[in-house]
Amino acid sequence: MRGHLTEKADVFGFGVVALEIVSGRPNSDNSQDNDKIYLLEWAWTLYESNQCLGLVDPTLVEFDENEALRMIRVGLLCTQASPMRRPPMPSVIAMLAGDIEVSPVASKPSYLTDWDFKDITTSIKAENTPSTGSKHSDNKKRNDLSPGIELVPSPLNITEFRDITAEGR
Repeated sequence: MRGHLTEKADVFGFGVVALEIVSGRPNSDNSQDNDKIYLLEWAWTLYESNQCLGLVDPTLVEFDENEALRMIRVGLLCTQASPMRRPPMPSVIAMLAGDIEVSPVASKPSYLTDWDFKDITTSIKAENTPSTGSKHSDNKKRNDLSPGIELVPSPLNITEFRDITAEGR
């Protein structure tokens, strides 16, 4: 979030790769049904409904269900919303090896909670697009909005982005 990679970011990435391995598919696949496009979203839905094994690669004929469940739970644990809830890598390895129990998964993967937003850009573009018959002055600034458009404050901290770009990151 702040432009710095951390151990917890690596744990998150490992969790995504673990789920990709179990499922035999990439993190995002637009050829899938809408509810299966995003791997973490699909994995979480299956987890909530106690159907985790539905995530396993369908081309696998034989597999150990307990190991698959362990891998899925570890993958979801590694992608927790709060970096503090993600386990350290030595614990991840111990959980995968079966040396310790997999900790309970407490919350949705982080990008599922971070991406809850309403995309209004298409409606703004449609309302701001002048009709072919209207005349616009060349002196008018391009960023002026048409009357009737309600401005919505951005959830982004623009100042923080300026600081980051000023530092060359």
